[in-house]
Amino acid sequence: MKIGSHTLTSPVYVAPMAGVTDAPFRKIARDFGAGLACTEMISSEALVRGHRESSRLMDLSWDQRPVSVQLMGGDPVVMAQAARIAEAAGADIIDINMGCPVPKVVKTSGGSSLLRDPDRACRVSAAVVAAVSIPVTVKIRLGWDFATRNYLEMATRLEMTGIEGLAVHGRTRSQRYDPSADWEAIAQVKASVAIPVAGSGDLRTADDAVGRRLESGVDAVMLGRGILGNLWLVRQTVTRLTTGQAIPDLSWTEQIGLVRRHCELVIDYYGAERGSRMLRKFIAWGLKGFRGAARLRSQVQSVSSPSDVAVVLDQALTIDPGDRTLDDDVDDEPASCAAA
Repeated sequence: MKIGSHTLTSPVYVAPMAGVTDAPFRKIARDFGAGLACTEMISSEALVRGHRESSRLMDLSWDQRPVSVQLMGGDPVVMAQAARIAEAAGADIIDINMGCPVPKVVKTSGGSSLLRDPDRACRVSAAVVAAVSIPVTVKIRLGWDFATRNYLEMATRLEMTGIEGLAVHGRTRSQRYDPSADWEAIAQVKASVAIPVAGSGDLRTADDAVGRRLESGVDAVMLGRGILGNLWLVRQTVTRLTTGQAIPDLSWTEQIGLVRRHCELVIDYYGAERGSRMLRKFIAWGLKGFRGAARLRSQVQSVSSPSDVAVVLDQALTIDPGDRTLDDDVDDEPASCAAA
């Protein structure tokens, strides 16, 4: 499939997740075959003001191409300015966030608040499309709440503004992440537009991705919460969708090896002190769901150096993990949309 002039190597996207999809995370995801990875969500207002952290979030020096930069905001002028900054920084694709449900994002007229105002949403989209020469995509939910499920109106009107791709999360803003995602609605979006559509929601296994793609007809699947602590799911999903073959889960030793590799990349990217602190959540996610791993959590929360990381992971290799519990969910809503 293609987004504008960019041919993707696989129909698997990695969803933008604030506090998660930084440069090291994206590197592993692309190494595992993801066709497209997106930066963490970046506030257009902060980027235009020159906020240092927002500029760091847009560091693309480690990325395979193409790479997408996601922007959030409700002011068409500011969003256009931010898009030009992102293009100048090397973005291949601009993605507009119209799906984040977090209150502090919604109150800025960004994220899923745009679902309540399709006219404003279209002005934002049109302004960004006009501001840059690279493809623009949009991520939406099904609507603000059940009474205002306007996903078909949003999809068709946004397509008319010139966007070249759409990602749809199969829930409304009020549903957050429960109950189950509505893939029938995602299928309706796919049938209503000519641009590529990616579907998102409840993709926990490669078989989930295969089944949802077949039933909905989407061009791609977008992996989000399912890869927190389980980046190997990217490789499994890519292989299953592109070859039909099934790749087994990692062994406990291999899982610890993947966590260790991620840790090394984070420390290399951020430095020993900051990187080690940032790794606490990633280590905890990587160990969660295995018998005996809970004993390590208190140690994980005190990790502050590369040697601390090594101690925890070395100890993890000594436990009997049993089988991983796939429904042992992670507390990931703050990571999904926290404003940058």
